[in-house]
Amino acid sequence: MAENKKMLRALAGEVLDVPPIWMMRQAGRYLPEYRATREQAGDFLSLCYNSDLAAEVTLQPIRRYGFDAAILFADILLVPQALGADLWFVTGEGPRLSTITTQAEFDALKPAADIHETLSPIYETLRILTGALPADTTLIGFAGAPWTVATYMIAGRGTPDQGPAHALKDQNRTVFDALMARITEATIDYLSMQIEAGAEVVKIFDSWAGSLKGDDFEKYAVAPCRQITAALKARHPSIPVIGFPREAGEAYVGFARATGVDCVALDNSVDPVWAAANVQVDGCVQGNLASSHMVTGGQALVDDTRAILRAFAGGPHIFNLGHGITPDADPDNVQRMIDTVRKG
Repeated sequence: MAENKKMLRALAGEVLDVPPIWMMRQAGRYLPEYRATREQAGDFLSLCYNSDLAAEVTLQPIRRYGFDAAILFADILLVPQALGADLWFVTGEGPRLSTITTQAEFDALKPAADIHETLSPIYETLRILTGALPADTTLIGFAGAPWTVATYMIAGRGTPDQGPAHALKDQNRTVFDALMARITEATIDYLSMQIEAGAEVVKIFDSWAGSLKGDDFEKYAVAPCRQITAALKARHPSIPVIGFPREAGEAYVGFARATGVDCVALDNSVDPVWAAANVQVDGCVQGNLASSHMVTGGQALVDDTRAILRAFAGGPHIFNLGHGITPDADPDNVQRMIDTVRKG
């Protein structure tokens, strides 16, 4: 029941004495049990598509730490793969994709409606988790935002400045807009199926939103998020949506009103006192401890955690990092953060 789940209460606007807590990438390489399961799977993509093992790694941080929410173990680039792009991972370097930069390459993509056969194991992972999670743990589904997904599909990999995507946007707006529309449609269907499979909250990760400036931020970060959120709420009226336009800076202000999301996740480049005054006034916020504290630990971790708790104490807040936890993090520092949030 929702009243037993602190995460859902915060997303509904309730101010709690102790905020719910989870971490982006909480199932990951910093945990020895994750590394063992990934070795069992063989490789990262095989782990994503093995429903039993993906559910296992989703559950591992819940067993170890008792987080208030579990986030589906998957990857934002499964949608491009389901649309027909080639996807593989290079050890130590990250993802690689076949590129979409021409009309012919775009035309070779599948329709959005045809993604579900490829993604069916992801939905099965969610179904497993609905029966395996503790009764007070919220299940989060997610997808990449269209702009962020498009940057990978256009460049074929991650880039420091998203330059190839900006170039296509400026030089061939027809193909760029068609790609954005296809990703947006697929994302709506993908998240809707996640909800039907058991996700109680969905999060839209726009990891590269910060490289969009001015009107481009409105067109390619705000508008797609608004379209996805509206479509999901039309199909699933009670579903909460978290938006994460990472490194949006001043553009965090008004993002919830402009998109309809129930919560805005904040990166750690923004000051929590400023964010409380300018972003939390519109509803729930999530964040925003620097993930580096999970590596370095010490009193600075405790002090910054307490400062964030103080800053956001006057409104609905979900405690999280400002970015995903990194593989070199110390699991003991995670526990110290949790203890600080829950025990002061």
